[in-house]
Amino acid sequence: MLKIDYESEGFPPGPIPNGPGVLDTTWDEVLWAAITVGRPNRSYVFRHGDASRFEAIFRWSLVRMALEQGGPRAFRLRRTDAAKTLDPTEKGAVNYFLGLVFCKLFAAKLLDAPWALHLDVFGPQVRAILSGRSRPDLIAETSAGEWVSLEAKGRVSPPSSDAKNKAKDQAMRIVGVNGRIPQWHIGGITYFYGDSVRFFWRDPTPDFQQQLKGTKITFAEDAWRYHYAPVLELFKEATTDEEPTFSEKLESVQDNVDQTARPDASKRHLKEADVVVSIHPEIMRCLVQGDWRMARALALKLRQAFRELGYMPDGIMVRAGGSWREALPPAES
Repeated sequence: MLKIDYESEGFPPGPIPNGPGVLDTTWDEVLWAAITVGRPNRSYVFRHGDASRFEAIFRWSLVRMALEQGGPRAFRLRRTDAAKTLDPTEKGAVNYFLGLVFCKLFAAKLLDAPWALHLDVFGPQVRAILSGRSRPDLIAETSAGEWVSLEAKGRVSPPSSDAKNKAKDQAMRIVGVNGRIPQWHIGGITYFYGDSVRFFWRDPTPDFQQQLKGTKITFAEDAWRYHYAPVLELFKEATTDEEPTFSEKLESVQDNVDQTARPDASKRHLKEADVVVSIHPEIMRCLVQGDWRMARALALKLRQAFRELGYMPDGIMVRAGGSWREALPPAES
């Protein structure tokens, strides 16, 4: 079990009490957030093709390079020596990604909003705010169908009042999704305090003038492909000659939805990352057919069953190996 100290501010009466708190989580959940924080991957950004298994490994490698568990407070996540030696540009990139990961994790765990997409996937709809620096990062949907606008920041040190205000203002730039006002406009900041990961988030009261000037988004169901694509790509290549091909896995999934005949049909072991990933067969069948809408609908329908089987609400299970619970070797001087 991992524990992350956090502070909530400005939330209305409801599921999030204002003040300090402690989030109980696991490496499994952190790595799930990293692989499903729906953003266009690097291949998409540079128009070089579809996602690949290396996108997943890249994301997890960023987390592994930056964070470790160990020391006298072994249940805390702390910054690694390697992360401290990065140059400013590299630190900025890593901290930005960590900001996305933990903002998604907190939204999933505490707001019941496990479905999050990076604003970049909406392209032309939000070009006006994507061209500037003032914009939120994520649009999330709760299991009840409510929307959340999230600005995710990552910093080395505790945020100043100015940084908190900027995050708040950027979160409020999205004023509507499919004709509905987001239930929450959250500015979330991941930072380090004494090298331990901490999180701050604020849900400000909407400003009427900002509502008039803000951006409205039309959400298409096929956008959920960005949530699932990096995970699905892990199953399209065999790592050994003995491992079934993707076509064989798909045939097994289609013929054996209950996984009784081939329990490995929807499971993949990434040895280089020390991670095992599973996709529930019902969800896998939708993904390989490119039916992103049905995958989302089935995930909502089977949510309780997923919980009992150990899957996350989207039908994905990530299991971190033992090496994730070990501290990295000290950086060479």
